[in-house]
Amino acid sequence: GLCRPIAEGGVGFDYRLAMGLPDFWIKTLKHQRDEDWDLGELWHQLVNRRQGEKTVAYAESHDQALVGDKTLAQWLYGDAIYHHMQVQDGDPGAARATALHKLIRLLTLSAGGEAYLNFMGNEFGHPEWIDFPRAGNDWSYHYARRQWSLADNPDLRFSQLLAFDTAMLALARERQLLTKGPATLLNIDAGNKVIAFERAGLVFVFSFSPTESFFDYGIPAPAVGRYRLVLTSDRPEFGGFARLDEAVLYDTLGGGGTAEVPRLRLYVPSRTALVLARQ
Repeated sequence: GLCRPIAEGGVGFDYRLAMGLPDFWIKTLKHQRDEDWDLGELWHQLVNRRQGEKTVAYAESHDQALVGDKTLAQWLYGDAIYHHMQVQDGDPGAARATALHKLIRLLTLSAGGEAYLNFMGNEFGHPEWIDFPRAGNDWSYHYARRQWSLADNPDLRFSQLLAFDTAMLALARERQLLTKGPATLLNIDAGNKVIAFERAGLVFVFSFSPTESFFDYGIPAPAVGRYRLVLTSDRPEFGGFARLDEAVLYDTLGGGGTAEVPRLRLYVPSRTALVLARQ
């Protein structure tokens, strides 16, 4: 009855689930070095759905979080999720995991579908799987839980991951991101691991480069004008490094009656997402 029309006594749920997305993310983390990520395949997985069919995008669900697999955070952090989650801890592995956890969620939200699903703690990087009482665990309730208190502790990275989740969802609601049609690819730079696209009038730029930051980096702009940052994953409150000045305004170059496509010139730090809006 869940998917039957309301007129027929059902709930009227008419979305498909993008089940391939979380599988793709886990497969990528398990089998590829950061330097080898295939952004072309990533984009294909994000937008590979039939036009007109609404889709729920998500980075992880029960297939990953239940015992037998690992949560997205567990794959990213490894043992650091138990030893290096203090916000003052400069462990490079934990910093990498924090950055990628944010990028994966924002990219899935902004390009993966017409709805977005958080699953039982992945919004703050829950460190454990879920295991319900059963004969195989001697009917234990130990892992039949979510430790919501972790996200309430400002001394832990979990709070920073949740703060980013709150900000990205607020932006999606404010801009009605998921109702404005599919994302339009602006550029894929496979060598430098940078991808840019437009949706709902916003320009999204993701750098998956593990080591390189790019100055004066050019990307096509959807329209001539002046742009400003409305969200970046590099804010300190999100566990970032404050490498971007959000007061800077960016004017497009070219366009305006010329044959040249308008472009934005940006500073794009490593492992960072930028979201820009036209003023």
